[in-house]
Amino acid sequence: MTNSNTYIGYIGTYTTGNSEGIYCFTLDTEQRKITDVKPVARLDNPTYVAISKNSQFLYSVAKEGILGGVSSFKINSVTGELVKQSEQLSEGSSPCHVSVNSTNDLVVTAHYHRGTVEAYQVDSDRRLTSPVSVVQHEGSSVDKERQEKPHVHYSGFTPDEKYIIVVDLGIDKVITYDVKDGVLKEVASLAVKPGSGPRHLTFHPSGKFAYIMTELSSEVIVVTYNPTNGSFTEVQTISTIPSTFTENNQGSAIHISSDGKYVYAGNRGHNSIASFRVDQETGLLSFMEHTSTEGDWPRDFILDPSETFLVASNQNSSNLVLFSRDISSGTLELLQADIQVPNPVCVTFLNYK
Repeated sequence: MTNSNTYIGYIGTYTTGNSEGIYCFTLDTEQRKITDVKPVARLDNPTYVAISKNSQFLYSVAKEGILGGVSSFKINSVTGELVKQSEQLSEGSSPCHVSVNSTNDLVVTAHYHRGTVEAYQVDSDRRLTSPVSVVQHEGSSVDKERQEKPHVHYSGFTPDEKYIIVVDLGIDKVITYDVKDGVLKEVASLAVKPGSGPRHLTFHPSGKFAYIMTELSSEVIVVTYNPTNGSFTEVQTISTIPSTFTENNQGSAIHISSDGKYVYAGNRGHNSIASFRVDQETGLLSFMEHTSTEGDWPRDFILDPSETFLVASNQNSSNLVLFSRDISSGTLELLQADIQVPNPVCVTFLNYK
């Protein structure tokens, strides 16, 4: 960060088009615009990235020929530049999601095509070890094209980091794993509506609730969370698209404001972000509005560190979109839609808190 008015963000991309790899950008909160978009790491299909809590390291999905895995980079927090630290690749497709814990010593990846969740430790030299745990999911569900086998789409940590939560689109399950010395052991499992295709998950800051985004049914599933045993209980399902919309839509990302008052969900096809108000006692959602993402196929979005802005990435139209966000009402207002980035997938910021 160069001054108190600017934040550095990163974009993971598909490199099947004109993209060169991982890009960074600067959000100027005073000028209310995004500038200085530039490539900072050249590698194949770094579609998802995660940043350590101390903002010193970035972990990225990685691909090299027939190999897939994860790469780590040292971050220059002033310029945004990245220097590769280590890489772990194995035969097979690359993962679609990566997370790192707050102590920066455990990295987990979700493999959509392999149907696995894999855990890596980070050694004292801040280098990735070979996988210390690989869990292969089994089964299928009702959608014969998309759910013919397991498709792990998300793996992340519970708020207390006691457990790892894994969301599997292919088998319509959210599975909780205990983790000791990087080794994963299943302790709980939630089966959701067949054919819904759960994709991503975010926790309420209280830790009492979580919100599951479904890709195939375009819904948010509200669940209560028991931190004692890692189990979830479903309490609500609410659509992210209008009942009148009958074209193809696939749910994408889901995020919650740090005050726990608003949940936002991405719609690819309807090309919008759905905004919901959260009941702080029950965790239940009430729909507020749809906001156009001013592009095609919004794969991801993120609130900036001040949470007065939201940045969305449109994969097919190759543009980022900047919105201002009213912290009190949770509503979004378009600021900038012409930020060119080739085939963007995920977007995130350095941690400034």
